[in-house]
Amino acid sequence: MAQKITKDMNIMDIVQTCPESVAVFQKYGLGCIGCAAARFENLEAGARVHGFDPDAMVDDINAIIEANS
Repeated sequence: MAQKITKDMNIMDIVQTCPESVAVFQKYGLGCIGCAAARFENLEAGARVHGFDPDAMVDDINAIIEANS
């Protein structure tokens, strides 16, 4: 089974673990991949700064992982 994503994980680590997660970041309007903060910011901080629910984002990413495993 693939690794589950958590909201305390670094954004770039999430993208490296699950490249399909880029679609979720885009769905929420986050251009995290091009942002310098993505290298040190976790998903929760990034989501909150942009006004999104980090738990919903985690659920969406983990749903992609489960669907692809």
